Amino acid sequence: MARRRIIYPPAIGTMGTPGHEARAKLLNELGPDTVFMMGDNPALPKMPKAPALADFFRLRFHPRSVNHLLQSASMALEAGLQENLVLACLLHDIANAGLIGTDHGYWGAQLIAPYVEEEVSWAVRYHQALRFFADESVGYGYPEAYIGYFGADYVPPPYIQQAHREARQHRWYMSSRMITVYDIYAFDPNKVVRLETFADIIGRHFKQPKEGLGFDGSPVAHMWRSMIWPNNFL
Repeated sequence: MARRRIIYPPAIGTMGTPGHEARAKLLNELGPDTVFMMGDNPALPKMPKAPALADFFRLRFHPRSVNHLLQSASMALEAGLQENLVLACLLHDIANAGLIGTDHGYWGAQLIAPYVEEEVSWAVRYHQALRFFADESVGYGYPEAYIGYFGADYVPPPYIQQAHREARQHRWYMSSRMITVYDIYAFDPNKVVRLETFADIIGRHFKQPKEGLGFDGSPVAHMWRSMIWPNNFL
């Protein structure tokens, strides 16, 4: 039986907006011919049975974010960074691209932790804090774009300042700092970089589960599944 399927938007994406109150009203629309969106959303490309990392890049991540990640990794590769850090640049914003923007370094690090070296997930986690603090030793200044984004008087909250202090004392500080270096200029809308450029690096440094991302036994598989079926109500 054909039914109308409606999307129940996540709370975190609607707080402080009229859409937050509208969520509750959607319950009144349910009936024999109207149900919540579960499983495959016909508006999205269908994922393969055992999704690989590349499938999320192709079928779920926002194209602008994909272009940014590919450019960032390309610049890191051209600069001669070690392969695991090129991978870190390729993955640093995947939470932004397909899951959640708030504290995206933290969420992104959790997403990839079971499949990459610890240095890579650590670098992804802390890049989010480091981007707000200059380090002229590697030519990284406070991004001019952030003045437009947040205002010239913006001061990062205490937990971001604390994360910055922690990172500065860590042996992998420069690994995370390199993400910020190759993050800031990687927004050329006319530059094309293909994911295939990094196929060998992904193959050597990303442990792709044979069951597919989202279907293995890792503690973060459910987060990958939430990108496969992003509109599941439960």
